[in-house]
Amino acid sequence: MKEYGIFDILGPVMIGPSSSHTAGAARLGKIGMEIAGSGFHRVRFYLHGSFAKTYRGHGTDRALVAGVLGMEPSDERIKDSLNIARDRGIDIEFMEADLGYVHPNTVKMVFYYKDRDVYYVTGSSIGGGSIIVIDINGNEVEFTGDYPTILIKYEDQKGTISRISAILSDEDINIATMKVTREGNVATMVMEIDNPIKSKVIDRIRNLDEILYVKGINSIRRA
Repeated sequence: MKEYGIFDILGPVMIGPSSSHTAGAARLGKIGMEIAGSGFHRVRFYLHGSFAKTYRGHGTDRALVAGVLGMEPSDERIKDSLNIARDRGIDIEFMEADLGYVHPNTVKMVFYYKDRDVYYVTGSSIGGGSIIVIDINGNEVEFTGDYPTILIKYEDQKGTISRISAILSDEDINIATMKVTREGNVATMVMEIDNPIKSKVIDRIRNLDEILYVKGINSIRRA
């Protein structure tokens, strides 16, 4: 039997008619922005399933844009997010798409930059303001944003996981979950931890010779 949390019953504090289509969408937009990084001048949203059919009526479009602008689900400015993006010189585009066998409320967010490559993040809004990120630039992942999360891409070598774990242990950080996937000799690690992420921890991991990319994301709250 499923265990229900308070957000399943009451829903999050939010602006908009639907926790899945507005609160969850705002969280997806914000975590996408946190992963991709600032400085983008254009965002293209590929909307799948229910998102594609109802995004205007349920305010999903405004919520997603509010998220990539850094707003929380409860921010009163969500209703004006499209205008705010335009005023900031950010070009916004929405497209219906078939993203495959994924949750009906799924979006692929593609961020465009003038000085670096396009970056994309795919995630789903699964109800009650809860989300799950499933793909980052073609790397299959799975995390919720409810916990501080460290994303690492590295050359797969013996002892790398041990060295990363040792850094976290030295900083008195407990690992809640860890998932590692590998493609060729490059591995992707996603760790959810119990402690807020400090820049010193990310710097120590980045200084390991085999690290290609590391990003720390503190939790994206639902209310």
